Amino acid sequence: MTLYIRRESSKLWKRFCSEIATEIGLLVENWKYLLAGLILQYIHGLAAKGVHYIHRPGPTLQDLGFFLLPELGQERSYISETVFTTVFLSFFLWTFHPFILKSKKIYTVLIWCRVLAFLVACQFLRVITFYSTQLPGPNYHCREGSKVSTLPWPKSALEVLEINPHGVMYGCGDLIFSSHMIFTLVFVLTYQKYGTKRFIKLFGWLTAFVQSLLIIASRKHYTVDVVVAWYTVNLVVFCLDKKLPELPDRTTVLLPVVSKVENHKLLNGNGVDPADWRPRTQVNGKIDSNGVHTDNLMNGA
Repeated sequence: MTLYIRRESSKLWKRFCSEIATEIGLLVENWKYLLAGLILQYIHGLAAKGVHYIHRPGPTLQDLGFFLLPELGQERSYISETVFTTVFLSFFLWTFHPFILKSKKIYTVLIWCRVLAFLVACQFLRVITFYSTQLPGPNYHCREGSKVSTLPWPKSALEVLEINPHGVMYGCGDLIFSSHMIFTLVFVLTYQKYGTKRFIKLFGWLTAFVQSLLIIASRKHYTVDVVVAWYTVNLVVFCLDKKLPELPDRTTVLLPVVSKVENHKLLNGNGVDPADWRPRTQVNGKIDSNGVHTDNLMNGA
């Protein structure tokens, strides 16, 4: 048992080191895209904070979702946040599975470049919408009588550039487009394309639907915010996915087709003609130098 654990640990460590070397090479090539995506996430946060300064509380608008769904109440608002945090952490950990698991389909750096591109495009549209029209927030801390429904005017530029985590949770005015649904749908759509477990794909869509209902029941957004997010995010991802370069497929391994003569060349230090490299699929039975399964030949004989 101890020998087995040591052997598997050694394989895991070698796999981890090999993946680290691969991802570092990709990071050197694509760090500009990742950095730009993170900077634009910060700018989106500043925009959401900025609209809080000009938010004016008022009566909650008439909403079909508020009429159909029971109100969870302020003390249960943590439920939707818990679901969102679970989705976020699950997707984040999945993007790093190539470092551990032998079966892998994605590169961590490349998948995050793609995800950030989707997020930035959706958030750009979101900022345009909530600065175009300011609606009175339906959340409890955004209603009339709340001390934090409108932020006091900043005393310095540094105060504007600072993003308080508490302010992210208790923002007001950034409506007509749910930020939580942007992240959730982008993650679900990405796993839908690059994930391998059908059960997780179905569960992801179910979670996104439940998350939509919880956001409305918690009175964090109007129903229109969730509806707009559902069709806009899908449309943005569909369009951008066709424009962005496709990720390389890690499931196809290239192996050289070596004949006896070429094997003799290899022993003498000569290489194999690159034209002889072709996709090979792992199957039962042996493969001869022409790529033909010998088991099939024997059965035919």
